[in-house]
Amino acid sequence: MALMDTHADEINRHLAKYPDRRSAVMPLLYIAQQEYGHITDEAVREIAGIVGVDETHVHGIVGFYTMYYDEPKGKHLLYICTDLPCALKGAEAFSQQVCEHLGVENHGTTEDGLFTVENVMCIGACHRAPVMQDNFHFHEDMTLEKAKKLIDDLRREHEASKPYTH
Repeated sequence: MALMDTHADEINRHLAKYPDRRSAVMPLLYIAQQEYGHITDEAVREIAGIVGVDETHVHGIVGFYTMYYDEPKGKHLLYICTDLPCALKGAEAFSQQVCEHLGVENHGTTEDGLFTVENVMCIGACHRAPVMQDNFHFHEDMTLEKAKKLIDDLRREHEASKPYTH
């Protein structure tokens, strides 16, 4: 189903904000990513058509900005800052431990699709490193034990939100 079929009101609100429709590419990419879990080729084609640009232009934006994904990611994006100040406080080792615990490589996604771990540069809390961001939630002074508890809690929340079946 097309984005305009399911999100027409939201798309039109964004288009109305900008004197030039092309300026709405980024908010429309967020809508597509939320709908599909990542930016699909079909979404790129549709967004290009809506705003009146070439598909290459939309692909260029997806490729430039790290907040857009052109492949599926986990429900929980675990960003671990490994920039120099955090690395000096053990962030690289912490990241490796989290990856080992989840059974993934850096930038990998767990088999169940719940977690993707990505090393990033600067989350803005160097003084509280190691720092991990779960989607929009920040966790400072992290240890492997704290990360395991967080991951276990998120798994429990996910299981609790599943509908009951016989």
